[in-house]
Amino acid sequence: MTPGSSPTNPAERLVLADPAFRAVVATTAALPRRRPTPVARRFAALVESITYQMLACSAAAAIHGRLVALLDGDVSPARVAAAGVDRLRSAGLTRTKAVAMTELALATLEGRIRPERHGRLSDGEVIAEVTQVHGIGPWTGHMYLLFDLARPDVWPTGDYGVRAGWSRIHGLDEPVPPRELAGAGAAFTGYRSTVAWYCWRALESAGRAG
Repeated sequence: MTPGSSPTNPAERLVLADPAFRAVVATTAALPRRRPTPVARRFAALVESITYQMLACSAAAAIHGRLVALLDGDVSPARVAAAGVDRLRSAGLTRTKAVAMTELALATLEGRIRPERHGRLSDGEVIAEVTQVHGIGPWTGHMYLLFDLARPDVWPTGDYGVRAGWSRIHGLDEPVPPRELAGAGAAFTGYRSTVAWYCWRALESAGRAG
């Protein structure tokens, strides 16, 4: 950004609003441009997000791979509902996650959850719809909004990586509490997905350095 000019993208706005982000913005790639996941893939995207709840990425990826294989590559509401809880658990899922997936499948088949209209709903409306399924909480909804609906202003304060990355950027000894992070995010309203992205990158760089 040239002197006297206005910020033209979220990363520039972020550094202007909070200079503590300058180093991570300068040394890592920008938030990639995303397009919403096609409607036909949105159910599968929610299933994947459920798989990743409370797990390290490597472990979650392995379980998700087994789940996809179990379903013969067809992660659809009908196929998940037909598989049932016990068969889904054989992929390595907890019972809670397997139940959440089957309930999500039934809710989608019955029209209580309609991924085809999520692109037209507000962030809050999407969260309210998907979290009616027991076992799907705000974290899963936030990941779905950010990565699959490509929403620009998602602030997943319950995500450990965002909390830890924020704390590293600001020189804090412990991950910032979710409530405190929620308040801090108000300064970045409109582009908080970008802020979350750079918090994750800061934590990744810390892992590589360690």
